[in-house]
Amino acid sequence: MTDRLANTLTEVELIWLEKRIEYWLRFGHAAQEQITDRSRRILTFRPNSFLAYVRWVSNAFGTIVSRIDILRTVAPGEAYTTLPFVRPGGEIFLHISGWPKVEQVLQVIDAIEKIGIDPVNVAPDYWRHVHNRFVAGEPPRPYTREQHLAWLQRKAFGQ
Repeated sequence: MTDRLANTLTEVELIWLEKRIEYWLRFGHAAQEQITDRSRRILTFRPNSFLAYVRWVSNAFGTIVSRIDILRTVAPGEAYTTLPFVRPGGEIFLHISGWPKVEQVLQVIDAIEKIGIDPVNVAPDYWRHVHNRFVAGEPPRPYTREQHLAWLQRKAFGQ
């Protein structure tokens, strides 16, 4: 990999220490994967890639961290928000904490896949909608094929 290409990629570290730390992707298409050891991998993503990053940590007393972030990776020079284990960071569309709400977001993703749509292609505004509804304590509206087709048309016209 050239230095120029490496400077445009976003790295996401995945960790799996059974029943202690689990950082994993629910969706996303990595450009590369590097296995660092038995419990760690680093995935790299090209700019403008969407992914769902789940972080879960527990101790002897139970779960202490449970979060999901849906983000878009950025190109050099774009503004971004930092996240632990995501370098440099990304544009965050959804940030939810607490296992009950994280589980509900995972169910939303499952429902999108069930209608035959890859979550990486979902309209970014929909992820903001899901975030805002959960923060307000309300269920999000389901994502529909019609909504998806409208998004694809807007995207084709550069909007």
